[in-house]
Amino acid sequence: MKKTLLFVLLAGAVGCCQAQTTIVRDPEIEAMIKEVSPDSLQSYIKTMVSFGTRSTVSSVTDRKRGIGAARNWVLSQFERWAAASGGRLTAMLDTTTYAADGNRVKEPINLGNVVATLKGADPNDNRIFIISGHLDSRRTNVLDGTNDSPGANDDGSGSAAVMECARVMSKHAFPATIIFVTVSGEEQGLLGSGYMAKKAKAAGWNIEAVLNNDIMGSNNSNETNIIDNTRVRVFSEGLPAYDLDKQAQRIRQLGLESDGKARQLARYVKEVGERYVDNLEVVMIYRNDRFLRGGDHTPYVENGYAAVRITEMNENFNHQHQDVRTDKGIVYGDLPEFMDFGYLTKNTVLNLANLANLAKSPAMPQEVKVEVRNLTNGTQLGWKVPVAGKAKGYYVLVRETTSPVWQKKIFVTGTEVNLPYSKDNYFFAVQSVSESGNEGLPVVPVPGR
Repeated sequence: MKKTLLFVLLAGAVGCCQAQTTIVRDPEIEAMIKEVSPDSLQSYIKTMVSFGTRSTVSSVTDRKRGIGAARNWVLSQFERWAAASGGRLTAMLDTTTYAADGNRVKEPINLGNVVATLKGADPNDNRIFIISGHLDSRRTNVLDGTNDSPGANDDGSGSAAVMECARVMSKHAFPATIIFVTVSGEEQGLLGSGYMAKKAKAAGWNIEAVLNNDIMGSNNSNETNIIDNTRVRVFSEGLPAYDLDKQAQRIRQLGLESDGKARQLARYVKEVGERYVDNLEVVMIYRNDRFLRGGDHTPYVENGYAAVRITEMNENFNHQHQDVRTDKGIVYGDLPEFMDFGYLTKNTVLNLANLANLAKSPAMPQEVKVEVRNLTNGTQLGWKVPVAGKAKGYYVLVRETTSPVWQKKIFVTGTEVNLPYSKDNYFFAVQSVSESGNEGLPVVPVPGR
């Protein structure tokens, strides 16, 4: 087998006196991200706030106020973009009756998620990528479905990002399917996402990634008074919540405590996000979520899917789960005036770039294996072609065992490679790469021949 040389990621030396291109962005994705509009995002949030309350236990029949009016409005926007999509985008309100649970739901409610599906153009590609935000809001008393609860940032910001991605991306075709969803019931206990994740598992959906956006539109924190719109967090679990008992031996044997599906997705989000969004650092947090809080990615990871939470770097708890009021000169409440729409725009672009890059990529390589029969100071990897999509080639990823991110990307066109890096000292993975240079999610090899 032929040894490969290190391929400097997307770099091309034009000449000794000319600048090198160190980052090359997909022109189609570049065009899409330029369409993301701060004005659109602000308009969506203004409208969501105008419904007074979006509590899950508020009215579903009032046409102007409550969660019912809000979800019908989101559906109308999805339907408007669907009408102009050439049949690619469809929209629906997916509802179920949720029984009283004696906790945060005192009587049966009509629980509804607003779902827009951008069907993949390749009939042989059944992959699904999901972007999610929660439409519902809350007051200090989570059972209060009557009084005002603006929910501008929590989670108007995430819902606005979902809508803007749907608006822009519905104009384009992708091999894989993308689902845009604003869920309800997050504040009552992740009800809408739990319903959707269980439904997906029962139906056998091939969900490869879920980007959950929750509280990602403000740039400052209380207590510390830090103001910074150049960093965003992505939370991801390390050890898998799903079937950990069955996977534990392999994880321990290979030292893969930080290489589960969610953590690989987090690395991907960081690399692609920083490629396309200027002046934004994606900070990986090695936790599934924050203390005392929960997010809509969790039901997906609990059902075996790769899912992460994207959240602003500096949270302001004066503007979360607070009744609107002024106390000792401090204004409390989740109001639009406390948001940074330039920052929200960057975080929306982060989502769009990742969704587009994933949906344009080939499927993951199959049966990725590392040869372990012999004691060697090199590494031999082999794999099979993806089941969907045409791969121009593959990136072999390399990192030291102590590194949080991939450090080297080696491009190969075949399905096997010998590397001058010890399999004992490094972690490896393989990505499929499309003709247009879009890479899919990495696959970590297992021992084999």
